[in-house]
Amino acid sequence: MNLFGGQAVPHQLKTVRAEQHDAVLYVELNSPQTGNAVTEPMLDDLLSVLTEPDPATRVIVLSGAGEDFCLGGDRSEFATMVDIDPTGGGIRGTGNKARRVCEAITHSPAVTIARLQGKTIGAGLALALACDLRVGAGTASFRLPELALGLPTAWGGVLPRLLHEVGAARVRELVLTGRAFDAAEAHHLSVLQRVVPEAELDAAVDAWAKPVKRRPAAALRVTKALFSAYAAQTRLADPSALDGELMASVVAAAHYERQQATG
Repeated sequence: MNLFGGQAVPHQLKTVRAEQHDAVLYVELNSPQTGNAVTEPMLDDLLSVLTEPDPATRVIVLSGAGEDFCLGGDRSEFATMVDIDPTGGGIRGTGNKARRVCEAITHSPAVTIARLQGKTIGAGLALALACDLRVGAGTASFRLPELALGLPTAWGGVLPRLLHEVGAARVRELVLTGRAFDAAEAHHLSVLQRVVPEAELDAAVDAWAKPVKRRPAAALRVTKALFSAYAAQTRLADPSALDGELMASVVAAAHYERQQATG
């Protein structure tokens, strides 16, 4: 992508690239060799960049290096965590961290834009849905495979966000079947607000960012707070604070059942 070219953000980052360019903070998931799979170090990097951005930042652009935006959570990391702590303590901690990352995106005083290409799966979709605006390449695809993997759809508050943005009937079908859906359907479902050819993704991001950069900081900050407040009214039963606990309990139970079967 060519959106970068500004000043590097002063953080020691391992799996994320971040640069400030005027009023825009560009944040890129930067582990293309793994399809930008979300790991605990990546969550740490995202928290360090997103929790307290420069007060002058009006726009945050979230993207992924390589062919895909994000292939979801790192399953090998999950397996290692369970081996270390069969009760799911490590997974519980990572789940809570994932929720904090998504909340930092959603409640940021800056306008957050997701730039999506290739595959956006599971945890990747949660990160994208946390953003205010989402543009995807016409060839992009999306999927929620957690149930097929023996996991609950409980990562970063993805389920309540999907229900709020898309609607219960359609979300139920996507979660229970785990089928992939393309950019055109994602646009129809409001998962995406725009679909463009992949070569035009940067231009589409810039078209959104340009007018936002000119907005007065106080008015922008209050407007974002209003969006968050009104969304909260429709999510009174939001159990996303329990995501880490739910994920840990299911994974720990599955681990115990495997041990019993092989014991």
